[in-house]
Amino acid sequence: AKEAKLHSPGIVQNGTVKGQLIAMPWFSDYGILYYRTDLLRKYGYKSPPKTWQQLGAMAKKIQAGERDSNPDFAGFVYQGNAYEGLTCDALEWVASAGGGHFIDGGKASINNAKAAAILNLQRSWVGNVAPRGVTSYQETETHEAFAAGSAAFMRNWPYAYSVSQAGAVKGKFDVTVLPHTGKNPSVGTAGGWMLGVSKYSKNIPAATELVRYLTSPGVQKFNAIFSTNPPTIPSVATDPAVRKVNPWLKPEIANVARVTRPSQLGAKYQQGSQAIYQGVNQILNGQDAKKVLPRIEQQLNRLLGK
Repeated sequence: AKEAKLHSPGIVQNGTVKGQLIAMPWFSDYGILYYRTDLLRKYGYKSPPKTWQQLGAMAKKIQAGERDSNPDFAGFVYQGNAYEGLTCDALEWVASAGGGHFIDGGKASINNAKAAAILNLQRSWVGNVAPRGVTSYQETETHEAFAAGSAAFMRNWPYAYSVSQAGAVKGKFDVTVLPHTGKNPSVGTAGGWMLGVSKYSKNIPAATELVRYLTSPGVQKFNAIFSTNPPTIPSVATDPAVRKVNPWLKPEIANVARVTRPSQLGAKYQQGSQAIYQGVNQILNGQDAKKVLPRIEQQLNRLLGK
């Protein structure tokens, strides 16, 4: 389709199976770090954290001070529930610590010392600088806490920018890349949404027209401005009106390394992701990563036929 040529080729490729375009990009997504600019200033920090260790120290200091006036205040919130969102968060933690991408070179790679260390660090924060209940948080609980002014740092997707601007923290926060460990680069898990038409649709021509409309430059611009969803059309992403309300389109954030969830699992992806998020949730709830990761690795290798 000629419309597909307007979009970033890599994203169009995601909707192409055996050379046939079966879905069009609606919007893109990637994990970013939200932080309270006013609180960083208040506690003497000139810039957001670069490493996970810095984030932990900053979150602890800010949380201790803010709890005097807000007993529910948390240093750091993210998606810790046992669901797909935790696979995304855990991939960012592990990849940014040099622990790989769960599956590398055709076989499971999650059971390694760097992955265990960063996951145990996150475990140590639960009930400490992250709320005890973070192990049941999905996106909604995360952005609600941040938008209400009850968190210093938040990992979320770009949509949460417009939600937070409508909350108590309007004008008091900014976004940056997620932290990393040591000399490893910052990363953001690739997300995104695509629209297709079911072959069982009762009105394929009308449904096709709707997809064409919803993935058009005009609608992408509207979504980018009012819902802060990242456009998949480069000309929309560079539009001054879109840039003005979407600071995460700055090259230093937009060009951060994207990590992708283990698509090598193919049709068994859902089972593999479940093994990851259930295992990581057990770690966050108190189990030692060194005991859990061998189990996850075994499950992934079984799904890969290893």
